[in-house]
Amino acid sequence: MFFRSLKTTLEMIKFEHTLFALPFAFLGAILAADGIPEWRQILWITVAMVGARSAAMSFNRIADRKIDAENPRTAGRELPTGKLSVGFAWTFMIVSCLVFLVAAFMLNRLTLILSPVALLSVLGYSYAKRFTSFAHLLLGWALSIAPTGAWIAVRGTLDSEVPILISLFVMMWTAGFDVLYACQDYEYDKQKGLRSIPARFGIKGALMIARLFHFQAFFVLLFLFIVTGMSWVALIGVLGAGSLMFYQHTLVKADDLSRMNAAFFTANAFVSVILLAGFGAAVFVR
Repeated sequence: MFFRSLKTTLEMIKFEHTLFALPFAFLGAILAADGIPEWRQILWITVAMVGARSAAMSFNRIADRKIDAENPRTAGRELPTGKLSVGFAWTFMIVSCLVFLVAAFMLNRLTLILSPVALLSVLGYSYAKRFTSFAHLLLGWALSIAPTGAWIAVRGTLDSEVPILISLFVMMWTAGFDVLYACQDYEYDKQKGLRSIPARFGIKGALMIARLFHFQAFFVLLFLFIVTGMSWVALIGVLGAGSLMFYQHTLVKADDLSRMNAAFFTANAFVSVILLAGFGAAVFVR
């Protein structure tokens, strides 16, 4: 029973999508160390990322379970259908928070001191769409903690603009693809008074805003490349990530959202990996 519930929980939070943010944490750590960080730093950064994301996703499903039950697109999720109990989801979320805090403690003092801010950010996003159209940016903020947090985990201080630029990219990139994804719920959000950007500006307007967010993200990447003074290898990563963001927008039209999953999952899964490979390789070339 326990292991079946655990398996269902991991499916609910799409555990495999930790891939989205984890490479950004590794990138922040590699740039902070100017090479490979200590093995224990890599270990506890990974544990912290898994704990934080698991807590955030499980809490999001708990907070949205009534909304999910009413939305045709999400009515089949684990909590609305009763495949998973709310009590087990709460237990999993609390354990995930504790795992994150233990990992922060094992890294360094500043990481531990800032850990409540990180937790508040990743958990607080779940209620944002009820109050503000900036919810997409708040999700971006939650994910953007990863590279700066990893930098602090390695150095014990925030002594450079580099991790902040990576975090700014992650924030705008995430906000852009979250706006795209929210277009699927335009009718429902509009009907229920939820404050998503598509509900406020319409699908066509939301697509334009998503493109603007991703243009800003690409500009930040170029600036990061200049600031770090990396070799052409990093530039390949920048151009590769930019190309994927551009490709993502060719898949989604205001009157045709049928290819949304390809845009959201296929394209986004590789952006962080490409940047990690590009800038990571450039560190060793240098």
